[in-house]
Amino acid sequence: MTASKMKMSGRRATRLTSERRLIELACRAPSIHNTQPWLWRIRPGVIELYADRSRQLTVADPVGRNLLISCGAAFHHARVAAAGTGFGTVVEYLLGGPDADRLAIVRLSPAPVTPEATDQLTALERRRTDRRRFTSWPIPDERLAQLAHSVTADGVIAIPLCDLRQRLRTEVLADQAMRFQADDPRFDAEQTRWIGGSGDEGIPLWALVPFESGYNDTPSRFVGPRTLCPPNRERASGSDGVIALASIDDDPVSWFHCGEALSALWLTATIGNLSIVPLSQVIEVEETRRSLEHDVVGRAPQILLRVGWQEISRGRLPPTPRRPVDDVLLG
Repeated sequence: MTASKMKMSGRRATRLTSERRLIELACRAPSIHNTQPWLWRIRPGVIELYADRSRQLTVADPVGRNLLISCGAAFHHARVAAAGTGFGTVVEYLLGGPDADRLAIVRLSPAPVTPEATDQLTALERRRTDRRRFTSWPIPDERLAQLAHSVTADGVIAIPLCDLRQRLRTEVLADQAMRFQADDPRFDAEQTRWIGGSGDEGIPLWALVPFESGYNDTPSRFVGPRTLCPPNRERASGSDGVIALASIDDDPVSWFHCGEALSALWLTATIGNLSIVPLSQVIEVEETRRSLEHDVVGRAPQILLRVGWQEISRGRLPPTPRRPVDDVLLG
């Protein structure tokens, strides 16, 4: 091999190493049940995102809404990682094309790193799904409004639920959705598949919230084993903030953009030392989802977010496991 070809090969290997690092950072994105339902293909200067339908929750998510929200969050994480490591991006969305699983492309080019990009990348590395109960300090309506204004994804609207009537109606619908799922053994079996494993996917037992006596108003969807708290219970207390992410249209493109909005809002919250817990059950049951749309949100709701303050004295959680990069790369 000539010296010039060796130099060219070395540059290509360096670029692909950079792109692998971007994939590693993108895969830190949140996903439903930590299913990580994405695959990637990399070429020098190009990253392509694909849906991994084998990881779709066919009972709770038969249409693939949660899967595409998860993929959208990972795609936004990839763009944040690129900006924070010295790359500009040009994005092409492919949803609705002939290959239904090929979702989007980002093309990379060298670019200076801004202070904002550095802050966003730091937030990406710090972000956790912390299901521990929040403090009783309320989230001011102004802070919820600021978070909502950070959402700029196409066709996605972030709606703070500050009105008492909205909150009460949402709580009633959430309870209805939980009862519906609790009565269907298929939901429980599907959820159990993704809880308590020791591998690089799903939700590990250490990330689950044990039942706490006297604390019945804000349990997470997931609780630890052999607890008194009903499984599948998900609610926000009076001091928590709640934001609904909704969309003008209700189609796969909207779901993907909603995932991008989720990632952007979550990173903004992390920078502001706020904690986010997604609430999806009321969306997963079609009857309660339609009622939420007509009675509360006024648009097609895609996911609810619980917002609160974690106690300062608590240690930071370790990251939940992620699949190795080689496992999510297509040849």
